[in-house]
Amino acid sequence: MGTRQIAVKTASLRVRAGRGSVAVAAVPGLPPIDPEPPVRVASAEPKPLALGPVTAAAAAPPPEAPEPPAATLVIPAKPDHPPAVPPPAPVIEPLFARAPGLNWAGPGDHWSRAWAMDTLGEAPAVQAAPAADPGVAVDQPPTERDIELIRATLAVVEPLADRATAHFYALIFVHHPEVRALFPAAMDVQRDRLFRSLLMAARSADDPAGLTEYLTRLGQGHRKYGTLTGHYAPVGECLVAALAKYCGSRWDADTELAWRRVYRLIATVMTDAAEAAAKSSPPWWQAEVVEHRLRTPEIAVLTLRPDQAYPYRAGQYTTLETPWWPRVWRHFSFATAPRPDGLLTLHVKAVQAGWVSNALVNRAAPGDVLRLGPAAGTMRVDHDRGADLVCVGGGTGIAPIAALVEEVAEHGAAGRSVDVFYGARRQEELYELEALRRVAGRNPWLTVHPVVSEQQAVGLQAGELPDAVSRYGSWAGRDAFLSGPPAMVRRAKQALTRAGVTADRVHHDLEAL
Repeated sequence: MGTRQIAVKTASLRVRAGRGSVAVAAVPGLPPIDPEPPVRVASAEPKPLALGPVTAAAAAPPPEAPEPPAATLVIPAKPDHPPAVPPPAPVIEPLFARAPGLNWAGPGDHWSRAWAMDTLGEAPAVQAAPAADPGVAVDQPPTERDIELIRATLAVVEPLADRATAHFYALIFVHHPEVRALFPAAMDVQRDRLFRSLLMAARSADDPAGLTEYLTRLGQGHRKYGTLTGHYAPVGECLVAALAKYCGSRWDADTELAWRRVYRLIATVMTDAAEAAAKSSPPWWQAEVVEHRLRTPEIAVLTLRPDQAYPYRAGQYTTLETPWWPRVWRHFSFATAPRPDGLLTLHVKAVQAGWVSNALVNRAAPGDVLRLGPAAGTMRVDHDRGADLVCVGGGTGIAPIAALVEEVAEHGAAGRSVDVFYGARRQEELYELEALRRVAGRNPWLTVHPVVSEQQAVGLQAGELPDAVSRYGSWAGRDAFLSGPPAMVRRAKQALTRAGVTADRVHHDLEAL
């Protein structure tokens, strides 16, 4: 352990999550917290959520003041103009000045920069390959031949992806043990994400605009892990070494040159995106849980208050880290459009072996502090085009669909129609159905189709959600938005494609799952 790490660990500041913790009290913009924790709302029949800002005074009114009735959560009328969002601060300061490496990674963080640059040692040597043409430069853009070699390499390595990615991370941690702290204790999910990212980059190599957009999001998102520019070069060497080992006789000088060119392009786009984002936004946000409501025994609705303005669009998702599973990040979609009070709402289902989801449903309570990465995702409505929409949400996948419906209501439907197919296994799991029906009752452009797969009930369609979508005939000319379990999303995409929706108008974030 380096001296800088020891200095941080032995500092008098201690960060924990919960009521009265430093993480809550020290976050800029949050009011003082009263010593008595609020009652956790966790009944199956929750009270409606009040939309007013949550403050300590509101949490503990004086005895002589009658408690005001809770407001019903409804979609407001279309505003005259969009709510003002404060511009991002030009300079981002560490949230905790005495532990900058814990809460900040980027320009101005001398501790993190020195820690990375002083300790990154020699990268592993790549196994010998025939000498490449000395007149060919590595810093040239990838050629069509390079792209062919990259895809051929991935085809060879894909059956051995588990071993190849495990070897890659082993090289990193052996040669650069200082970066181990950036990764979760269990690496299984991380290994899968690495290979999926490589496949995505290879498939998009002949689409420069699409590849740049994908890598830009990836570079911006990697800031929350503490990734620095100095990490990319040794990681690239370890990646080339691992690929060389598992490609065997298929690895030669041309293949190595192709990978070095492609990786150089990837690293350049990602680092440029990260450095640009660092000028206007933090690598992550602190967010306090201000309400926790159980809608079913397995599904909770969490309301969060971020420490500063959090920009996002309806349909997008955030990556979230809890204090109970450090460095384990999971994706959760926003369940509402951006609100004037700045609060965020997430729907979380506790899944089997889901570390983060089980912690959020069964352990999180008001006063706990979570960390959020920047908003991401492509499920955004084009209000200028004004096309009709067909939306498919399974389980808690209804969260981003409900947010999209709310955004359409705020902007005005402008003659468009919206069909929402909402599915679950049983009727009691359609926890958002009544809220959607109330919105449909006020807006004739919205039609809600509830579907259950394991029972029959009056007013509900029976069967699988993709099959219910197919029964309505053609959906040609519509924009489609899909969210839910991966298998359901894939089947619904096929059903909509057969029903006339073109592939470029089907929106989902399956690659993020």
